[in-house]
Amino acid sequence: MTENLNDLNKETHEAWEMNAEVWDTRMGDEGNDFFNILCWPALASFLNIQPDSHILDIACGNGLTTRRLAELGARVTAFDFSSNLIEKAKTRLTDRASQVNFQVIDATNEAQLLSLGEGKYDSALSNMALFDMANIETLFQTLPKLLKPNGTFIFSIIHPAFNNSSAVHVAEEMDDHGEIKTVYSIKTSRYMTSYHQRGLALRNQPKPQIYFERPLQYYLNIGFQNGFVLDGFEERAFPPEIPQYFPLGWGGKFSELPAAIVARMRLDNKP
Repeated sequence: MTENLNDLNKETHEAWEMNAEVWDTRMGDEGNDFFNILCWPALASFLNIQPDSHILDIACGNGLTTRRLAELGARVTAFDFSSNLIEKAKTRLTDRASQVNFQVIDATNEAQLLSLGEGKYDSALSNMALFDMANIETLFQTLPKLLKPNGTFIFSIIHPAFNNSSAVHVAEEMDDHGEIKTVYSIKTSRYMTSYHQRGLALRNQPKPQIYFERPLQYYLNIGFQNGFVLDGFEERAFPPEIPQYFPLGWGGKFSELPAAIVARMRLDNKP
């Protein structure tokens, strides 16, 4: 039986409400290596925050990106559909509260998105969240109404080719011209067809979440169809010196394989 998007969205919401405590504890005030090494440097560069920029932080979680944006001088409207995560985010915002407005909003609901205000935002940001959404079409269709002319949408996602739910991390021993080496690789069996699969973002979270796997062309084409052009793109891999926290976890042993993508799309408002 095919699961409908409303049911999948409801299950996703329940999972994030249940996992909020564990997720907040793991990410804390400073985030993890995925955020600090792979995502944030490219996100900050692509945003190019100017004084008094107004940024929409989409699916903000415990407010990690929100706090970084506020520290750089931006005004931030931040939302998540998990009320538990928004409460965590409010608690962690110890200063610059005057620059931040937290709201509980479902990014798959057009009316709720429009309630954030049309034509208000210089940029929108989504860090590691689009693959958690049952439906991203509504968001892409609504963003042009929320952004100012020539506004930008910057997002990071796990790499849909190398870091999807079908990916298996592999370590193999080989004799390379008389030198015994351990080679780390990734075996993947699905990419082109969109699908969803339940999994664990954190090994100790109470409830599996749903990963909505889509090929890269899906993300780009849905942006193009809604008036965006791609004007920034990075595939992000861990440097060789970064340790593995699990024997086959992401880290420097997979330095030739990108675990994440960061992209900037800009509204093309030319006549």
